[in-house]
Order: sequence, then structure tokens, then C-alpha cells
Amino acid sequence: MKEEKKEIKYDVVIIGAGPAGLGAAIYASRSNLSTIVFEKGLVGGQIVQTAEVENYPGFDETVSGYEIVSKMQAQALRFNTKIVQEEVTAISPEGLCKIIETDSGTIYRAKAVIFCAGAHPRKLAVPGEQKFTGRGVSYCATCDGALYRGKKVAVIGGGDSAVEEAIFLTKFAEKVYLIHRRDKLRAVHAIQHRAFQNSKIEYIWDTVVKEIEGDNVLKNLVLYNRVTGNTSNLAVNGVFIYIGIIPHNELIESSVELDSEGFILTDKYRHTNIPGFFAAGDIIHKVLRQVVTAVSDGATAAFSAEKWIEDNLDHFK
Repeated sequence: MKEEKKEIKYDVVIIGAGPAGLGAAIYASRSNLSTIVFEKGLVGGQIVQTAEVENYPGFDETVSGYEIVSKMQAQALRFNTKIVQEEVTAISPEGLCKIIETDSGTIYRAKAVIFCAGAHPRKLAVPGEQKFTGRGVSYCATCDGALYRGKKVAVIGGGDSAVEEAIFLTKFAEKVYLIHRRDKLRAVHAIQHRAFQNSKIEYIWDTVVKEIEGDNVLKNLVLYNRVTGNTSNLAVNGVFIYIGIIPHNELIESSVELDSEGFILTDKYRHTNIPGFFAAGDIIHKVLRQVVTAVSDGATAAFSAEKWIEDNLDHFK
């Protein structure tokens, strides 16, 4: 006879232990909701790879992403959050409850779920990209732009984000090279117009990056012109890559309402179209993806989950 699996019950299950997930955990646990966080990789998410963060409130000097996340994790644990390094393999509804299965074979039952699985930038997948990430290679001008005051940087891409961030970087950099694989930009006309009016931006058309070089930090981009077939070098201090963002929506893409790019649609309370299912951080449809906005999303989602549980207490008895 097959033994029936035991369900472990929690008020709130949070999927993803980046800033959004940890922010949600702090608020949920502090409200005396039994809370568990699942993380399949490293606690902290992508921000752990960032060596210097200048714009997180409360820090007078630059701080590493690892240090920020470590403090968040310690705070969540102090409020009795349980953090488990397991991968969630399935989420299914049972009435208003949610059934969560993990790769360990364990089954959890939750009153509310907060989905904070995040997203990741599309990579160039060229030699040197991984080696110099955080040491010249960046995917966020808002995060790292101020580190390049008076220096030369490149932006890869031709869409709205790439062009907008190139304009933003001219506030700090001496020179911004915008490298695009085609002979014209894809950004909307209004953004293009602003960029073409900016004398600090120089365009390198029909070109792709073949390799990223340096010693301890990035120093050079090896470029390949797709029309002429010529290879050249471009000396820069940093490169910002904007060729797309990929949301980690595999678990929920068939059930939760998404936008055209695969990001989760929520209301202002971070509630999705599924009762008791909330989302926060980089996985949701929004304008700004930063540590501070992720933490804010998480706090909002946890607060909303608490109110939703209270409103449905009779169902859970």
C-alpha cells in the first residue's frame, strides 16, 4: 500500500528569496503569519553578484549586494521565517488553498502564495561576459551608472530600454557608445529623437560584440561588423547590455495572467487574477526594477496577503 504524503501547512508560501521574497517574508512573519520561503539557487538572487550598490536608501557609502541581502535574510530569520533551498515544481489550487510541491517530494499547503521568482537579463553569451559581470559588465544603468563618472561606456541594444539607458548614462559618462546589430534603432521615435540630439552618444551600427576583454576589470570590446566583416577593438570602462529581460514564469505561465512579454499582471495590491496568489519584484509588469522597488513590492504583497487571509478565515477553519 502506497504511503500517503503528509502535507505541511503554512499561512504564506513565498517562492524566491531575492529582495522581493525576503521583503515579503519580513512583513509576513512579523505579522505572525507562519511563513516559508523557497529558493532553488542562491539566497539573494541577482543582486548578490553586484559588488557596489550606491542607491539603496540608508547606506552613506557603496555597499555590496551580498551585504544588503545578508541583512535582509538575518532579519527575516529573526522573525521566524523558514528559508529552504528547494525548487518548487508545481503549484495547484484546492479551493482557496494552494498546494505546493518541491523537488524533495514534500507537499505544502498554503493559504496564500507570493510569487517572487524574478527575471534575468538576456545575455550576449560571448567570452568574458560572465568573468567581468560586476567588474565592468552591467545590466542596469540605474544601478551602476554613477560608478562611471567621466569614463567611457558602451550600451548594447537598440530598443527603448537600451536607448533610454544610453541617454541616462550621459549624465555620468564622458562618452557613450551605442552598439546595435542593425542599421537603425527599434526604440520609439520620441526616444530616438532625444538620443540623436545628445552629443555624448556615438552610434556603432551593424555591429555585434564578439568578446569582452580586460584584466581585473573590463578594458576592451572586440567588435564585428556584420556588413563589412571587419573586426575592431573599442576601449571602454564599462558595458551595459540591454537585449531583453526574461521572466521566470515557467511555473505559472498557464494559469496567471501575463503581459505580452511574460511578466505577471497585478493590481496595486500585488494581487494576481488568482485569489490568494500574489506576485512581487522583477517578475511583475512594472516600470522600474530595482532592489528598493522589489522590497516595496514584497512588503505590499505580504500586507495584502495578510488582509486576504483575514477576510477568508472562515474558509480556512
